Amino acid sequence: MDDSTPALNRRSFLKMLGAASLGGSWLRAAFAADPRAALSRPIPSSGEQLPVIGMGTSRTFDAGDNAAKRAQLLEVLQAFFAGGGTLIDSSPMYKSAEEVTGALLAEIKPKPKLFSATKVWIDGKQAGIEQMERSRKFWGVERFDLIQIHNLRDWQVHLETLKAWKAEGKVRYIGITTSHGRAHDELEQALRQERFDFAQFTYNLEEREVERRLLPLAADRGVATLINRPFGRGDLFAKVRGKPLPDWAKDIDCATWAQFFLKFVVSHPAVTCAIPATSKAQHMIDNMGAGFGRLPDAKLRSRMIDYLRTI
Repeated sequence: MDDSTPALNRRSFLKMLGAASLGGSWLRAAFAADPRAALSRPIPSSGEQLPVIGMGTSRTFDAGDNAAKRAQLLEVLQAFFAGGGTLIDSSPMYKSAEEVTGALLAEIKPKPKLFSATKVWIDGKQAGIEQMERSRKFWGVERFDLIQIHNLRDWQVHLETLKAWKAEGKVRYIGITTSHGRAHDELEQALRQERFDFAQFTYNLEEREVERRLLPLAADRGVATLINRPFGRGDLFAKVRGKPLPDWAKDIDCATWAQFFLKFVVSHPAVTCAIPATSKAQHMIDNMGAGFGRLPDAKLRSRMIDYLRTI
């Protein structure tokens, strides 16, 4: 993000930070000095940088024609882009989320820097092609930056289509996903067997199985990783409800539990981007704060794990 982006971005983000009291004075100062200072990681297959905090749309952007909900979600998008975010992830599985996302993106002027990521989630080659074209129209993009095969559904068939599309320039990157912490064996097999630019799976402070195989494999294979459910669908917040942050959280510039949880995820060297979902602008501002400042090293990551066990 640079000074050519809307004035709304810099001024309103700082104003929202102050009103929400979530980001902390250090974040307001950092963003005011250089709004481009958001932490980023390279996509291994290209070297292109991605901010470490992205945005998911599962269960949050399924607003249908509800005008009040759409207005609320527009504020979420504005806060996301204001905080330096680019990658938005969706899927046909998320009901009206793609259509709502596209409609709201069209309302943001001037056009924000967007890394568009969706999925194919259907059986059959032709059905997959039609679904992906439908998604593109919903989003209002000329082409997607990333299309992923959702939950490995008919993945061998869709992969052939996506390989051809990438070669033709109809999509920039291709990926494969799983969620709920399941199907790891099949995902591992797919990553070993084929070349993907991205893999998406669940990872958080309590669900750490992917540290054993999938994260090291992605690093070895040069695959970017998107992390879903970084809050464990809210279970982590329930666990710490009413508990204060440890004093040493300030050493990694954490002002909230959301930032604590997200910084743990994105500090893993094999993680490219976490994609928390929210329908509230205040929570989005909080999430974006995790994309600034210091990250925990290996020693502090272990301390974070141990601390959560004691709560």
